[in-house]
Amino acid sequence: MLDQETIRTFIRVAETESFSRAASSLHKTPAAISYRIKTLEEQVGTQLFLRTTRSVSLTLAGQHLLEHCRQWLNWLDAMPDELQQINEGVERQVNIVINNLLYQPQAAADLLTWLHQQYPFTRFQISRQVYMGVWDSLLYDDFHLAIGVTGSESLSNNISLLPLGEIGWQFVIAASHPLAQHPAPVLSDDILRRYPAINIEDTSRTLTRRVAWLLSGQKEIKVPDLSTKLACHLSGLGVGFLPERMCRPYVESGALVARDVVNPRRPSPLSVAWKVAESGKVVSDIAALFETKNVLINGFLRMIDRPFI
Repeated sequence: MLDQETIRTFIRVAETESFSRAASSLHKTPAAISYRIKTLEEQVGTQLFLRTTRSVSLTLAGQHLLEHCRQWLNWLDAMPDELQQINEGVERQVNIVINNLLYQPQAAADLLTWLHQQYPFTRFQISRQVYMGVWDSLLYDDFHLAIGVTGSESLSNNISLLPLGEIGWQFVIAASHPLAQHPAPVLSDDILRRYPAINIEDTSRTLTRRVAWLLSGQKEIKVPDLSTKLACHLSGLGVGFLPERMCRPYVESGALVARDVVNPRRPSPLSVAWKVAESGKVVSDIAALFETKNVLINGFLRMIDRPFI
């Protein structure tokens, strides 16, 4: 019914709105073009074109078919290369999850651009998750590689892991916050408990969720991402820890004040992890970018203070 020649003929008539113009561009006679379209309409059992003495136009059914015909034709043209790519071990779909701490829009765009150029027939999806939500996506969802899983040891024998380094944390408050000028050289939990903690909620659905920092009896304000958390600190809304590299410029400018606390937050080790059994050429190439410290992935490492050597 819908062989390649019929598809191309139907598309050309729809685009030119004329049997004669379509025939001329396809080097056919108008009668041959008209006959092929009439046969197609009989086969599908519905009218695809509205005909006048001067032109033809698509019916609603014809518009629907045109959309699909273009998709089919593109797929038919690309199919030989796509099949060859599959035989060479290139995945048809690669899903990547990125830790909120390492996520940078431009870094993600740069990686996706490179991947599309290398593997034009592979479909890609990127997700951003928080804390154990990264591991959760890799272990229990259809994700193949994670950038920034917490820890330096794998949670599964089926997952390979490459340590990236550690993110250091600094307790910071706005210059206008009451604690900025507090006389105590080291702030105790009792002092800190009086002010809200600004936190980003763990997105894990299966694994036990973690709380970044919250004292017993302290009010918690949850925000969706680091940018919002930083803005809340700058506005004096609450207190808490920020990545050292993120808050350093604001501390140097005086917008934020760094204070010592009784219980500082320990550095967070982060790693790249990927499923061994489901790894094809694409996942292996992404892992290699991090292993060789390729310049392409530098944007993801902006928050890492202590790189793994």
